[in-house]
Amino acid sequence: MIRNWSKAVRRTVTTVGALVPARSSRRRAAPVTYTLITLCCLLFLISPAAGLNPLYGSGEELLAAQRAYFRRWGVIPAELFEDSPGSALTPATALFVHGSWVHLLGNMLFLYVFGAMTEERMGRLQFALFYLGCGYLALVGYAGANAHSQESLVGASGAISAVLGAFLFLFPRARVTSLLPFLFFLPLRFPAWVVLPFWVSLQWLAAGRAGDGPGVAYLAHLVGFGLGFAFAWVRFGRATRVGGVPVAAPEGENQP
Repeated sequence: MIRNWSKAVRRTVTTVGALVPARSSRRRAAPVTYTLITLCCLLFLISPAAGLNPLYGSGEELLAAQRAYFRRWGVIPAELFEDSPGSALTPATALFVHGSWVHLLGNMLFLYVFGAMTEERMGRLQFALFYLGCGYLALVGYAGANAHSQESLVGASGAISAVLGAFLFLFPRARVTSLLPFLFFLPLRFPAWVVLPFWVSLQWLAAGRAGDGPGVAYLAHLVGFGLGFAFAWVRFGRATRVGGVPVAAPEGENQP
């Protein structure tokens, strides 16, 4: 999930689905995926967003520190396209900034489930460049569509959505497990070509109702997903795609 945070520090994320961690028949070496998860978690823990460091105070003092932190390292669309080298770097730094525990854990769970298989197929260096490049462009795409917004945009979901897009192309028949709240969280298994397009449809519908104020930047999710799918199509389109691999994933999750 990518969120606008300058006025929404204390908002709670609402989800309509749940994700079950995968159990694979063999362990996959995914050092880039695990490094990204570790780095995001460590940076969150030492940041004011975690609320654990007494140096940032509490109450209004802590909220002020959080707002300053998000504005320093997040993307501010209205400032991004100015002639400022510092602003040009913020789509990269924002990928490692998260606004709350729910925000962090949701994103990292998606990356953990989908990142390892995608990294294994792409290779370590290519996956790292793919993740950072698509994440950067997803945030720039959102900023371009909301060029007058002064809200701070943070989160790794543009990059993670790109991983989902690539996963859909590379593993379209992989069986995924979903928990559906309207079926009393009954675990059901569907192929990725059913689950992930459904997730994209939710993002599309939500993006049509969203403004440029505080909340979830659904458009960045859509841009990231499209970039990830297109990259995998161009890079691996002539190779044999892998299907039928058991993996867990969400259905009905309206924000990673």
